[in-house]
Amino acid sequence: MEIVSCNTSPTEITGLLLDWSNGDEIALEKLLPLVERELHRLAHYQIRRLRPGNTLQTTALINETYLRLINQNRVEWQNRAHFFAISAQLMRRILLNYIRDQKRMKRGGNAVQVSLSEATIMSPQKTDELLALDEALEKLAAFDERKSKVVELRFFGGLSVEETAEVLKISQITVMRDWNMAKAWLAREIRNDTE
Repeated sequence: MEIVSCNTSPTEITGLLLDWSNGDEIALEKLLPLVERELHRLAHYQIRRLRPGNTLQTTALINETYLRLINQNRVEWQNRAHFFAISAQLMRRILLNYIRDQKRMKRGGNAVQVSLSEATIMSPQKTDELLALDEALEKLAAFDERKSKVVELRFFGGLSVEETAEVLKISQITVMRDWNMAKAWLAREIRNDTE
């Protein structure tokens, strides 16, 4: 997944992120249009993983992500890959919160709805799989946080090996080794939980 748009240099985005980190609100206004296309692609990637034909609106996920990004005033942005990694994390949390809220509502709970599309249709099987993956990922993070981050960035964020290595400041070989080991561990963990 290519993160940088054709019209925007990584240096320009990184410069605006650094300015925003230093309190320059005008930098934020300049930054959002430059990253909108990439955030749209990231949101579409996240939603597509739920189920083919899903009616969850990409725009709703982007809007919710924007709101949370703007409130990230204590983040010291490193570069564009760091920005998109944080965006992917936020999107994952928004989707998982939404799925959990939907499940609670089905059981008669009084959960507050996340401001995503009311017309969302997700298969129960896919939502259960996503929740099982999230639970297994949290278990993995408890004893190997780096492998958990690699999975989060690659699977949920759609970042390439190179981009993941850049965000985590590790080698590409380490990313691939962690990725392969984490996938095997997660598959075993999910299989054991369903048996």
